[in-house]
Amino acid sequence: MSPSGISLSESQRIAWLRLIRSDNVGPATFRELINHCGSAEKALDMLPELAKRGGAMKRIRVASIADAEREMEAAARHNGRFVAIGEPDYPPALRAIDGAPPLLAMCGSGETATRPTLGIVGARNASVAGAKFAAMIAAAAAGAGYTVASGLARGIDAAAHHASLKHGTLAALAGGLDRIYPPENTELYHRICREGGVAISEMPYGWEPRARDFPRRNRLIAGSALAVVVVEAAMRSGSLITARLANEAGRLVLAVPGSPLDPRAQGSNGLIKQGAMIVCSPEDVLEALAPLSNLDLPFTGNAGEEPEPEGEAPSEPAENDRQRVAEALGPSPCEIDDLIRFTGVNAATVQLILLELDLAGRLVRHPGGRISLA
Repeated sequence: MSPSGISLSESQRIAWLRLIRSDNVGPATFRELINHCGSAEKALDMLPELAKRGGAMKRIRVASIADAEREMEAAARHNGRFVAIGEPDYPPALRAIDGAPPLLAMCGSGETATRPTLGIVGARNASVAGAKFAAMIAAAAAGAGYTVASGLARGIDAAAHHASLKHGTLAALAGGLDRIYPPENTELYHRICREGGVAISEMPYGWEPRARDFPRRNRLIAGSALAVVVVEAAMRSGSLITARLANEAGRLVLAVPGSPLDPRAQGSNGLIKQGAMIVCSPEDVLEALAPLSNLDLPFTGNAGEEPEPEGEAPSEPAENDRQRVAEALGPSPCEIDDLIRFTGVNAATVQLILLELDLAGRLVRHPGGRISLA
């Protein structure tokens, strides 16, 4: 997976940042808007009307040029930058997941971000043995040319970052890149950015991480990696969320076994029972990674050239089409293809109606591309 892509112009980068920071625009909606409108600039102009047509009760907030410029200035003050999904420094494996972030805040080495990557996650309250074994895996993988990705947390994460620091490690953050969590790892963060590693986040500068932001951070680890190793994970831990997200993205999940008497091993032992590959040595991980390293993962995102949509854009849907689609939807998730077949409305019109509902805050997107009404 060699770095490739087309760089955004400065005006495009500001427009992309404005669009992803506007109300009700997540990664999937961002992509639909670019596909429908042809560019971020055009999408920004159309946002209020699309949201109104979807039934929004108040005018949607569109991030201003001044908002975007302030965030770009904040990034520059902290030695950061914004990298778009079609650009060379964007982690290649992350491009391939559903709902990949269109823009990443990044600090540090782009080359480290683009190497084949191994995720290592585990307990914050790690045992000495668990932290030591995680460090052994990280050092072996880094020495073999892999970037080691983790979440900058205490315990296993910190052990993995420290052990792979001299070869390049990737830290995914739940908050803005200027809001390091936990604070005790601030110096580790700065060493990563300064010494050939890289830090990434999809959250705005100034964003304080909340509990619900950590699964998004875990998605960055799982999506950036070819495989994820879980070392010491309790039941219902964040590490198991990372493992699930990796599995959903088609990535290899490995787990280190532990004592049945140690609560920190219950989650990782459970993964092994469910079919995760067992890890008894760093060599087990390297052998599992070897056939994955040259995978050419599909990239279905938008490159910096922002091509015009193919064919003629659908006109505003008829009210009876909107009514049929809205009535067919409900609180239970459904596949978009099933919705098209059930309503008899053509695919392009259904996609546009769903985009309108999404921008109005009336649509919920579920894993696997399923949708429901909010």
